[in-house]
Amino acid sequence: MSILTYIAGWPLLAALVLLVVPRKYRLLFRYVALVATMMSALLAVKMFTQFLPGFDGYQFEQQVPWVDALGISYHVGVDGLNVGLILMGAIVAFAAACCSREIRTREKEFYILLLVMTAGILGAFASLDLFFFYFLHELALVPTFIMIGVWGRGEKKNYATFQITLYLSVGALIALIGLIALYLQCGANSFDIPKIIAHVQANPLAVKVQNFIFPLLLFGFGILVSLWPFHSWAPLGYGVAPSPTAMLHAGVLKKFGLYGLIRIALPLLPDAAQSWAYVIALLCLGNILYVGWVAMRQKDLNLLIGNSSVAHMGFIFLGLASLNLIGLTGAVLIMVAHGFLAALTFALSGYIYQQTGSLQISELGGLCRKLPFIGAALLMAMMAGCGLPGFANFVGEATVFFGAWQVFPWVTVFALWGALVIGGIYMTRAIRNVLHGPLPKTWESLFDVALLQHKAPYIMLLACLLIFGFWPRLLTEKITPDADKIVQMANAASEPTSVASASELRTTNSELRN
Repeated sequence: MSILTYIAGWPLLAALVLLVVPRKYRLLFRYVALVATMMSALLAVKMFTQFLPGFDGYQFEQQVPWVDALGISYHVGVDGLNVGLILMGAIVAFAAACCSREIRTREKEFYILLLVMTAGILGAFASLDLFFFYFLHELALVPTFIMIGVWGRGEKKNYATFQITLYLSVGALIALIGLIALYLQCGANSFDIPKIIAHVQANPLAVKVQNFIFPLLLFGFGILVSLWPFHSWAPLGYGVAPSPTAMLHAGVLKKFGLYGLIRIALPLLPDAAQSWAYVIALLCLGNILYVGWVAMRQKDLNLLIGNSSVAHMGFIFLGLASLNLIGLTGAVLIMVAHGFLAALTFALSGYIYQQTGSLQISELGGLCRKLPFIGAALLMAMMAGCGLPGFANFVGEATVFFGAWQVFPWVTVFALWGALVIGGIYMTRAIRNVLHGPLPKTWESLFDVALLQHKAPYIMLLACLLIFGFWPRLLTEKITPDADKIVQMANAASEPTSVASASELRTTNSELRN
């Protein structure tokens, strides 16, 4: 049995166990969730370290037929595109379980939903079958709505729950229509992604068919990712969500749509991808510039972090739109780095909320004096969000800019301005207003994280950002060979001079890593 099955299976098994545990054993719910997510994280680290860069095909592969008539099977495997995402998802899930101490009501139901969400996320990233790819995502998505509706906070909790449910349900439905159309039109008679890719490579889809399916996948997955202008659900939803839910959704689950575009849309619909590349590049400026301006105006820390998270999605879309090896490698790097960063910032804001009962920036101030550990961690997280060298986000964004400059120089200029100026302004302003300045008398009784086990999730997420920031080759050596395959398939219908050749891009990417 594949290690990937165990990585996704431990949380699901734990959720089933909690179903039969009596409600009076409150501590047992938390311990079971911690053990299950820790096992997944340890197995994911083992899988990541044993992964062989440049291996031709999928590793840790397992396939079990399910519905032969439709070509549906349980098929999991890992390559350079999803190995980092699975590692990131498992670590964030363990950190989210560690940060679930804030839940004081209906703990049994919360931990069951958290574990089901974790299993769905990890299973979706590992799946190589379109049916299970989509089904497991929905398995992870539904608990999000319930957790925000039941354990959310603030006066806008019900409105945010309604909005996020409506937006994400519509996005998932549009993506489902696109996936069904792809299955019917490709003629492979199978939901198996490798078989579909091999069949479409031998029998390319007509351009008219591609132009019908690609926008369905782009906007269906795009809504799930908060692509501008379909982004308004994300900041509000994260603002009222309990911290573990925001950590998992903003950090991990939101990458599903981006991963779907890379894994499915780019290689199978190359002509449409070329046609829509410039549109994607323009839309990503909406995320980077418009949402960045919105973040500058926020008075609530969680809304600022939520809008910042949406803005960072623009850099990933810019890397996808470049359709070259450097840009796509950078996009996957940002997906992994942003997962750690988003989880860390929402975990820290959750601790501040539990201590103060407020996230209004005007009511905070001087928190570094009373909360030195939390303040230092938040300072590092916000500097990472600015793209400070030494953190993994800087490597990803720099790589994306190098790749995008070759195709969209003017778009890249605006994106750079958004990253350096707009992002720098709202992050440094938040640092000044929240962590420095006079300490209000209201917060004289605050206490910092004292025990090492309580500091562990924050240290773990920070360590991941620093490790992949100082040693990005741990990721790039795994990503590049498989990203190159996607680039070659996506550019199959391109003119030779439209983008740089794969060999040139590999040379440039190697120079950047060195």
